[in-house]
Amino acid sequence: MSWLSNVRNKIASITKKETPDNLWHKCKKCEAMVFLKEFEDNMHICPKCEHHGRIGPMTRFAQIMDENSWKIIPFRAVQEDPLKFKDQKKYSDRLKEARAKTGEQDAFINIVGTIEGEKCVVGVQDFAFMGGSMGLALGEAFVAGAQRAINDQCPYIVFTASGGARMQEGTLSLMQMPKTTVAISMMREAGIPYIVVLTDPTSGGVMAAYAMLGDVQLAEPDATLAFTGRRVIENTIREKLPDDFQTSEYYLEHGMLDMIVHRKELRAKLAQIMGYLMAWKTAA
Repeated sequence: MSWLSNVRNKIASITKKETPDNLWHKCKKCEAMVFLKEFEDNMHICPKCEHHGRIGPMTRFAQIMDENSWKIIPFRAVQEDPLKFKDQKKYSDRLKEARAKTGEQDAFINIVGTIEGEKCVVGVQDFAFMGGSMGLALGEAFVAGAQRAINDQCPYIVFTASGGARMQEGTLSLMQMPKTTVAISMMREAGIPYIVVLTDPTSGGVMAAYAMLGDVQLAEPDATLAFTGRRVIENTIREKLPDDFQTSEYYLEHGMLDMIVHRKELRAKLAQIMGYLMAWKTAA
C-alpha cells in the first residue's frame, strides 16, 4: 500500500467516526443535505425547498397539541394474524419488527387533548408502521376515537398517511372501510365535526374510505394523494397525466380539498376551524 493510500484510509476512518450517519438529512425532493437538528427544529420541513418530511404520531402530537394537555386513548385488542399469513416472513414476525422499530402497537394512535384551548380527539396514522396499512387494529382504534369524540362532544381530527389496506389480513382489512364509514356516520348524526388532514403519502383503501369523508378536508403541501398508481391509470386510459397529478395542489384545484395548510400554520388553523364548527356548543 502506498503512503498516499494509507493517508487517505486514515482520513476516511476519522471522518466516518466523527460524522455519524444521523448527522445529516437528505431532502427527498430537492436532495439538499441539511443538518438533522436544523431539519427537526424546522418541524421536519426542508429549509431549502419547504418539502414537508414524514413524521410519526408522537412528533405530530408535540407539534399541534397544547403542552401537557393530551393523553392516549386505548382501544379494544383485536385478534393478531387471524389468517396465519406468511410470505417471505410470518405476519406475526413483521408485527414484532414494526413494534420494535416504532415503539407502538399498530399504525394508528388516538389522543384526547386541546389545541389552543379547543378540546378534540386526534388520530394519527404512522407510515413507519408497515406503511401505515389499514388492518383490524386500525379499524378498532378509529372507532374508539370516533366514540370518544361523540362522548366528549368534541371534534375528531385524523391525520392520514398510508399505503392502503394491509394485505396480510386479506378481506378482513378491506372490511375496515365500511366499519370506519359507519363510525363517521355516527359522528354526523351526533353533530360531531370530522376533520381530515391528508399527509404524504395517503393512498389505496384508506384514500377510498375515511381519508376523503371529512366535513373539512385539509392537506399538507405537495403530499402524494392517490387511490392507485400513476402508471396503472396511464396504462388504463392510455393518456399522459399532468406532472402534478395526485398531489395536494391538484386535488385543491379540482375541488377535492378545502385548503392546503403549511405545517407551521396547521395548529392555528385547526383551532380556528374547531372554533367555527363548535360555536353552537358555546352559544348553547
